[in-house]
Amino acid sequence: MQTMNSTTLTRIAEALERLAPAPARADLAAFPAYHWSAGGLTGINRLDAMPLEVFAAIEIQRTALFENARRLAAGAPAHDVLLWGARGMGKSALVRAVAAELSLGLVQVDADRIADLPELFRLLDGAERAFLVFIDDLGIDEEASLRALRSVLDGGVEARPDRCRLIVTSNRRHLVKRDLAENEAAASVNPRDTLDDKLALAERFGLSLGFHACSQDDYLAICHSLAREVGVSIDDAAAIRFATQRGARSGRIARHYVTEVAGGTALT
Repeated sequence: MQTMNSTTLTRIAEALERLAPAPARADLAAFPAYHWSAGGLTGINRLDAMPLEVFAAIEIQRTALFENARRLAAGAPAHDVLLWGARGMGKSALVRAVAAELSLGLVQVDADRIADLPELFRLLDGAERAFLVFIDDLGIDEEASLRALRSVLDGGVEARPDRCRLIVTSNRRHLVKRDLAENEAAASVNPRDTLDDKLALAERFGLSLGFHACSQDDYLAICHSLAREVGVSIDDAAAIRFATQRGARSGRIARHYVTEVAGGTALT
């Protein structure tokens, strides 16, 4: 069989590229939220967002995030933001709520597309509205993504649009493993440099907000706030039993409990 030369292979590749569908590029003014994936930028018709006033037990974080986003919406200087801490305490939900409250465009980015953020920023550049570029639950083991994100935050040659800011959520404050020993075991060479490299990433966020495991009082406050929003009443003892059965107290557990109460009430 005759071997194909490079010219033939190039022509085949170009033909396949022409047959492939063009990446999506949604109208930047038409949707409340967007998804940046391998398929391009697609619009989301309905953003899952609660009213800001419903958030309880994280008032300090809510105020700080809202104020930073308000500056962005007004065209004033604003920070990139890292939201870190306990699972289920409203990090992602708060981002969605702030974006909805201020009519900011929210673009959720898949972890495997972080390296393509410069391409996304070029798409968003010149848009009439401000955008929050949202990376949710960034994993500590996504080395390539962490390196790409560091470059975007501080060190890239290409400037980002003035009205685009990054918001990242993570379960860890410094985007690193629990202790130095874990990092040293994971790194084949220069483990100290590896750790310093990751810590440098966390320091590139101008605003860092911590979300901590809630006390029983905080948990009940969240339950009551969510219950008022849907028009039901709750029993504190029952709410505590619900959390005990699941082995945790958090905003997510509170929402599950209120959903259970509201569902039962609707059928009585």
